[in-house]
Amino acid sequence: MISKQTIDKIFSTIRVEEIVGEYVQLKRAGSNYKGLSPFHDEKSPSFVVSPSKQIWKDFSTGKGGTAISFLMEIENFTYPEALRHAAKKYGIEIEEDQKDFSEEAKNAQSERDLLYKIHEIANDYYQNFLWEVEEGKAIGLSYFKERELRDDIIKKFQLGYSPEKKNAFTAYAIEKGYSKEILEKSGLSIFPENTPAGVDRFRERVIFPIHSFSGRVLGFGARILKNNVKTAKYLNSPETEIYHKSNVLYGLNQSKQAISKKNVCLLVEGYMDVISLHMSGIENVVASSGTSLTTEQIKLIKRLTENVTILFDGDNAGIKASFRSIDMLLTEGMNIRVLLFPDGDDPDSFARKHPQEYVERFIENEAMDFIDFKAEILFKDIGNDPIKKAEAIRDIVKSVGFVQNALKREVYLKQVSNKFGLSEQSLFNELDVQRQVTQNQNQHVQQQKEQSAPVKMEVVPLNDEKGDPFMFEVLFMENKLVDHMLMFGDIVLKRKDDQEEEYQITVIEEILQHFEEEGYEFLVKGNEIIINQVKEGIQNDELRSGTFFVSFMDEEITSKVVDALIPLDDLENWASRNIYPPNYGDKIAEQVKGDVLLHKYRYIDYLIKQTAKELDEHSSSDPVKYFELIQKITLLKQASMRLSDIIEYSPIKGIYGDRKR
Repeated sequence: MISKQTIDKIFSTIRVEEIVGEYVQLKRAGSNYKGLSPFHDEKSPSFVVSPSKQIWKDFSTGKGGTAISFLMEIENFTYPEALRHAAKKYGIEIEEDQKDFSEEAKNAQSERDLLYKIHEIANDYYQNFLWEVEEGKAIGLSYFKERELRDDIIKKFQLGYSPEKKNAFTAYAIEKGYSKEILEKSGLSIFPENTPAGVDRFRERVIFPIHSFSGRVLGFGARILKNNVKTAKYLNSPETEIYHKSNVLYGLNQSKQAISKKNVCLLVEGYMDVISLHMSGIENVVASSGTSLTTEQIKLIKRLTENVTILFDGDNAGIKASFRSIDMLLTEGMNIRVLLFPDGDDPDSFARKHPQEYVERFIENEAMDFIDFKAEILFKDIGNDPIKKAEAIRDIVKSVGFVQNALKREVYLKQVSNKFGLSEQSLFNELDVQRQVTQNQNQHVQQQKEQSAPVKMEVVPLNDEKGDPFMFEVLFMENKLVDHMLMFGDIVLKRKDDQEEEYQITVIEEILQHFEEEGYEFLVKGNEIIINQVKEGIQNDELRSGTFFVSFMDEEITSKVVDALIPLDDLENWASRNIYPPNYGDKIAEQVKGDVLLHKYRYIDYLIKQTAKELDEHSSSDPVKYFELIQKITLLKQASMRLSDIIEYSPIKGIYGDRKR
């Protein structure tokens, strides 16, 4: 187990804005950063990162927490995996607490953990074979050298070689204790009925590891070097629990920082295209690895930039088929440019022929927007045929229809109008027709889904607290008081006792004292957990406020704390508009005093209602109990009236919000 000292060091060293910034394009907004949610499709940024508090909040999904919880959420890491990833990034040495590291803990590995581990083992094996074994150096390394790859680039992309012996890696992995079952599930080994020793899937091939966003090896691509063998030139890992090719972009782990910095992503087709561009100094590039571009892959890019330049081979016969990718990118709100290399060149060969500045300038100057690109391709072979010309224009307008932003759509249609000498109105009419056709198709598909879906009974909750105004008001004030403890718990307040003697008390102590005086039973389990932790802290001479609970490994508690520490107002950067509203907490002494009184008042009203219910139950069966309840209601109503007068005439009334909502 990772020692507590190491965990404390990790939390004190890592920066949430740096961790999150590798996955989300963040922009400064006052003292915070904002970006689009990586967990939910949205057009307006609702994702907030607070460097001062070292937490993040996604208002679109309600999720929030620390840098470690972000890694757990976005990478599906376990808590130890997230800690190890962060430690590696910041160069922190992991210390193991041996006394807690039992055999049971060692063996309690999920299949998913084993898949990650066996891929890590395989990756080390293939690299070692390339650099250290004569066969690997003579065949694999020689191939990469022929492709003019430098050693640093080979190591950067962790390229390797799988030997000719048909079960070399399989035997190696079994010897290290990995089962045939996990080797088969990983796709690294195949076990035919007549070959019990197994066969290496990638034998006698150079190896291209495929990494996740964070750098974990998910699978491999492998290229055969012999020309006389009747088999596929490239072979990829099969789909596994950890590898889904539609969710992965080759080179994204090595390129993400450059993409974010340059605010544009170059999209290519193959492994060598990515590697050669990196070697020439152009690092903001990823590959779809020969598969059709997917929505999931586009969303990975969109975390870092909305600008994509697609780089095509000059003689690529599948260029027209790529129109689908353009439409998908437009649907996801991306800004697209397209570049055709000269005939005979692809990104790999072009990057090796020319210096970095020339390649960068060529991409910048020669890339076209998608309208000019489609026009160049579609009009190449139609001559003066008016019908084919109309069809080509209709195809371009169809792509414009995928643009989600209305202003962008209009600008693009004006461009089409000017380019082809057509009236804007006719183009808008054509766009309306196409959108209506698409809408009808979507409705038809939806109707078919609904008809085939099983009928479900709607369940209406009977005990919704929002339907009970008394409970809702108590709940509202309970949450508010706990929020005060989390945000301002260690602030010292000046108070006066009944003899007008001044004394000091922290926000935490004053609110805790109120709850204990009332014998208050919490309506929210998470609040009760927080209060119990606060009490335990006080017993240990420690004030536990928001910063303590931020790293509390309980999703409900973390969410509650982040909600308190990053209020909804933090979404707005008011200072950029020269608006400076009062800060929440500027008058915390008055706020706490007022909210304690208001909670008492609401709680008494709630108790009156609960007692009245009890009164109905005992109205005839137990006269003694009945009169006790009558007396209790009378006393509660008297207390409620006194509190109402205090609140009504007190200067604390109206500090913020409507206190008698």
